[in-house]
Amino acid sequence: MPPFPGVDFIDFDSLLNDEEKLVRHTARQFVDNEILPIIEKHSREATFPMQLVPQLGELGFFGANLQGYGCAEMSNVSYGLMNQELERGDSGLRSFVSVQTGLVMYPIHSYGSDAQKNKWLPLLQEGKAIGCFGLTEPQFGSNPGGMLTRAVKKGGKYILNGEKMWITNGSFADVSVVWAKCEDEKVRGFLVEKDAPGFKAWDVHGKWSLRASVTSGLSLSDCEIPEANLLPGVTGLRGPLSCLNQARYGIGWGALGAAMACYDTALQYAKTRKQFANKPIASHQLVQEKLAWMITEITKGQLLALHVGRLKDQDKADAAHISMLKMNNVAIALETARKARDILGANGIVDDYCVMRHMNNLESVYTYEGTNDIHKLIIGEKITGISAFV
Repeated sequence: MPPFPGVDFIDFDSLLNDEEKLVRHTARQFVDNEILPIIEKHSREATFPMQLVPQLGELGFFGANLQGYGCAEMSNVSYGLMNQELERGDSGLRSFVSVQTGLVMYPIHSYGSDAQKNKWLPLLQEGKAIGCFGLTEPQFGSNPGGMLTRAVKKGGKYILNGEKMWITNGSFADVSVVWAKCEDEKVRGFLVEKDAPGFKAWDVHGKWSLRASVTSGLSLSDCEIPEANLLPGVTGLRGPLSCLNQARYGIGWGALGAAMACYDTALQYAKTRKQFANKPIASHQLVQEKLAWMITEITKGQLLALHVGRLKDQDKADAAHISMLKMNNVAIALETARKARDILGANGIVDDYCVMRHMNNLESVYTYEGTNDIHKLIIGEKITGISAFV
């Protein structure tokens, strides 16, 4: 398989510095050499390639944009480019890294005690421990404030009761960042270790999307954890929502990688597939229109991602900026996958090509970490000053 050539219509690379290009090159090589040869098999069999976790740790991909504790301390733009390449491989792979970084390491790094940071962050960074994030519940997804999971303080312990759903990495996580309402009705974060009494996890089966990713449910039945496992640095929904912003930022870049994979597959196919007078279908106007739409939207998405990344590196990116990035880039990636499938015709539905896998994955990415509609409302509140959530 030839190395991925990249997608750059307007000399996008001239906007990147040497470090950013090096990070992208490293991630691109890893995907080409380690992911693409095996990912269709894992998707077909609905398994995650656990053998890659140590390599991801060695490359510094876990917690890559965090400071200290062995983390790579990348810029947010470099971290975004890394996510782009990982999702070019598969959304499930990028999801694994996003959860480990933005939803587990970030809250421990930002809100944890020194003891929690020293215990977990080095292990998570190296891939010697795996984490998951428990916010969504069977009854509450887009409205996390309605969560039913409860935490009651009893002596030197907290007793947690509730259920979480659609949890990436849940069944093999060593630690779960679980959000629950305390007796004062305020949301707090807790570190629930896999062997905590009253805790169990199970896997969701029958998925047609994110098949090379483990999706789980979590149950907390009089689950006892020590008081020391409370994240002391945050109270209220600000905590979990700040974590979601970290993950959404990575998704905004990652979706571009899936779009690039689909676009490049369709382009190469169109130049070699011949129909009507033995001419390649790339010579037909309607095929060129689809390819032109794809490259234009990918290019716009690259510029949006880069600018939000630069703002984030300056601590100027707010939630609405990140919502626009996630909303736009996932939507154009999904449409790119659909147009690519159309160009490939019947070949577009088989896993000899990556397109259908990416398209199915993006249907989930379109929904998780804030649905497309929720992000529109976040942007709407930003520009009007009026919340549509209350």
